[in-house]
Amino acid sequence: MTGQLAEAPGRTASGTDLFTVGVEEEFLLVDPHTGAAVPAVDLVMEQVPAELRGQVEREFQTSQIEIGTPPGLELRSIRHSLGVLRVALADAAERAGVRLLAIGTGPVDGPVPPVVDKPRFDRMIERFRLLVPGPGNNGMHVHVGIPDPEIGVQVLNHVRPWLPTLHAITTNSPFARGEDTGYASWRSVEWERWPSVAPTPYLESHEHYERLIRQLISSGVMLDEGMLYWYARLSAKYPTVEIRIGDVCPSVDDTVLVAALVRAMVATAVDDITAGRPAIRTDHHLLVGAHWRAAHDGLEGDGVDVTTGEIRPAWELLDRFVERVRPALERHDDWAEVTDLLGGLRRHGTGAARQRAVFARGGQLADVVSDVARQTRGMSSA
Repeated sequence: MTGQLAEAPGRTASGTDLFTVGVEEEFLLVDPHTGAAVPAVDLVMEQVPAELRGQVEREFQTSQIEIGTPPGLELRSIRHSLGVLRVALADAAERAGVRLLAIGTGPVDGPVPPVVDKPRFDRMIERFRLLVPGPGNNGMHVHVGIPDPEIGVQVLNHVRPWLPTLHAITTNSPFARGEDTGYASWRSVEWERWPSVAPTPYLESHEHYERLIRQLISSGVMLDEGMLYWYARLSAKYPTVEIRIGDVCPSVDDTVLVAALVRAMVATAVDDITAGRPAIRTDHHLLVGAHWRAAHDGLEGDGVDVTTGEIRPAWELLDRFVERVRPALERHDDWAEVTDLLGGLRRHGTGAARQRAVFARGGQLADVVSDVARQTRGMSSA
């Protein structure tokens, strides 16, 4: 994780109910000829411009690299940071002889790249052995500033029912080992090998949250708090709620849309908490099923309405969610941009749908890799 999110406050200094947002994105480094993941992070890091190195980091595997935006109130500042960082990193990758992909996991079969040489990662491998997920597991984490940890825990309770819908938006890994997996997000399936990956449980208090962390570490499920891989958590480093369910998005537009929706969701939760409206205590196993369905179908199929347990079209659930958080979107002056970005998402589909459309035209994963590389840089899909 980069250090740029450390300054994230909760509300603005003026006291208005506006919230800062910041984004972390993980990318895959691949061979430009074969599309297979390559252990090239050190070579790429050497090529990153000096002025941007504070916003770029190694990730778990040597085929991955991560960026982080400074926190901000305005979406255009997040968009600008993402655009600058993505282009600079894509250029650095090309100078290093590889390609940068904003993709959930590698679509092309090949050797699993080694883990980055860090003592903590060595301990993770020693403890968990063969759980390393293929060529690289690349997600997106959205941080939203919160007033204090007690409010943060209540926010986690309130957002639980909405996270499967956000999960569906981000699906961007349908291919793995050279074939279509049948899932919109194969990264999600691989990621769930780790024992601490799960929907966030309903929490009674911040003390309950901290007690669970201690118990999970004692049980051996986690080495430390950094391995708390719940889909939503309090950041261990920053005064933020961290939403971490999704594949990395293929384009800046997709990432900005998700960041805006996440912030609006958190702001809506705080509004509900302030007004004394209780969180919906959705059953844990129903949430597991809803997240599985989101990973399987994306937005192009059905989703689970966790308030009723019924199957509904995924887009219907997304439209309902957007209407629910609309007041917060309007308060942050995000409504017009989100409406436009949702229109683009409806026309072009999720990253998974775009990948499948490219593959359907030519039957070549090389075309998929090239198209994702274009989107990563900010160019439109073929």
